[in-house]
Amino acid sequence: MPRAAARLGAIALAACLLFTSWTAVTPQRAAALDPFTGYLMVHFTGESANGEQIYLAHSTDGLRWTDLNNGGPVLLSTVGTRGVRDPVIIRSPAGDRYWIIATDLRIASGTSWNDAANRGSTSIVVWESTDLVNWSPPRLLNVAAGIAGAGNAWAPEAIWNPATGDYVIYWATNSSRDGVTKHRIWYVRTSDFRTVTSPQLYIDRGSGQGIIDTQIIEVPNSIGGYRYYRASADGHITIEASNSILGGWTTLGNLSHLGISNGTGGGNVVEGPMWAQFNGRNEWVLWLDQYATGRGYLPLTSTNLGSTRNFQTRSDHSMGGTRKRHGSILNLTAAEQSRVLARWGSTVPVNRIQSYNYPDRYVRHANFDVRIDATVSPAQDAQFRLVPGLAANSGYVSFESVNYPGHYLRHYGYDFVLAANDGTATFAADATFRQVAGLADAAWSSFQSYNYPQRHIRHYGYQLRLDPITDAAGRADATFRVTS
Repeated sequence: MPRAAARLGAIALAACLLFTSWTAVTPQRAAALDPFTGYLMVHFTGESANGEQIYLAHSTDGLRWTDLNNGGPVLLSTVGTRGVRDPVIIRSPAGDRYWIIATDLRIASGTSWNDAANRGSTSIVVWESTDLVNWSPPRLLNVAAGIAGAGNAWAPEAIWNPATGDYVIYWATNSSRDGVTKHRIWYVRTSDFRTVTSPQLYIDRGSGQGIIDTQIIEVPNSIGGYRYYRASADGHITIEASNSILGGWTTLGNLSHLGISNGTGGGNVVEGPMWAQFNGRNEWVLWLDQYATGRGYLPLTSTNLGSTRNFQTRSDHSMGGTRKRHGSILNLTAAEQSRVLARWGSTVPVNRIQSYNYPDRYVRHANFDVRIDATVSPAQDAQFRLVPGLAANSGYVSFESVNYPGHYLRHYGYDFVLAANDGTATFAADATFRQVAGLADAAWSSFQSYNYPQRHIRHYGYQLRLDPITDAAGRADATFRVTS
C-alpha cells in the first residue's frame, strides 16, 4: 500500500449462532440471502487526477471483469484529503445494509509518501447504503486516534465477528512502539461504523518488518482445517489460519515457491491481497496486485486453503479497461446484481459534437482546454458520453470524456475546460446543460447552462465559451449536432 496503497476486502456477512458466517468476499450464504450469481469489485485505479476514488467492476464468473459506469468513478470523496484508496465493501449478516470503507489519502494532490505515512490522516472514509446503489455522503471515522504517535491509517478492512456480534475493522498504522517505528496492523470493534472501541494491536511481525496489507476470508465448513484464512503483505505474502478472528493464528507458509513475494523474497513483487470464493463451489481465488511491474492483478486459485502448496496461478482472466488497484470483492445475489447493473451497467454511446457553421470541426479537449478542431488526434479527444446531468438528471446532460473517464466539460470563468469531477455542487452545476433545439437550426442542438440559463455553449475563435446569444452569428456558433 505505501506505493500502491491497495485495498482489499474483508467483508461482513455472518449469520450468528444458527447460521454460518460470511464475509464480503466469501460467497457462503447467510440465512437471509438468496444464492449468489455474480461478483462486484470495488477498487481505485491509481494516482491520476480522479484515480483515487471509488470504481466498480462486475463479473459473472469471478475471473473476467467489466468496468461499470463506463469506466468512471461511482463515488467521490469530499472529506479529509478528498481522495480514497484501498476500498473494501462490507455487507451486514442480514444482507440489508452495506458499507464501503477506504484509506483517506490522495497522492495526486502532491502529498509525498513520507508525509502520508508520518503526518497523514488517522481516519478512514465511510459510505453507507441499504441497496448498493444509493449511498450516503462520505464521512470520516477516526480509527487510529488512540494510537500514540499515529502517522496514518492505511488499507482498512472489516469483517463480521459472530463471536462478539459486531464488526472488526483492522488497518495499518505507522507509529513507534518499543523504540521501533513501522507499520503494524491494529483493530477496533464497531456495530455501526460510526463509533469504535479503543484501538488494539492486531499483527506485529517483530524486529523491523512492517506490514500494511492484510485481508481475512471466512471459509464455510472449515475446509482446510480452519474457519478463517489471512493473507498479509509483510515482505512475503504470508498465509495464516485460525478458528477465531481475534484469537491465535497459525502460519501456513508463503508464496515464495511460486516466485511471488512482497519484496523480501524478490521474484514477482506484489501487494494488496484480495480474497474471493467462487459462487456455488468450494474454490477460492487470491488476487495479488503486481504493482512492481504494473501488470495489474494476478489470480491464484485453490480448492483447499489449508496448504499454500495448493495455490495455482491462472491466466484465463481479464480485468476490463481500467487498471484495478487494491480493492475487494462482494458476491452478489440476483437481486443485488440486477440493481447494480441497472444503475451502472448500461453503456452510454460514444458521440462527437459537430459544429453547425464549421461542420468539419468537432468539440475536443487538448491539454484539458476545449475547442473545435477539424483534425483530432488521438480521435478519443473528440469523443464524449452524454450522461445524465450531474446537477439535474431530467432534461439535462453532462459531457464525460471517453479517454478520461470521470472528467467532464465544465465552464470556469465562462471558459471551458476538461476537469475531473471533484464531487462539489459547484462542479456539478458548471458541468450540467439542458439540451434544447438548435438556436440556428431546430434539427440540431444547443446546450443551455444549468446555473446560467441565459447563457449557452458556443465557440468563439474556435475556443469553447459560455456566452449570452444575441445575434445570428452567435446562434450559429451555439448550434451543434450530436453524432457518432
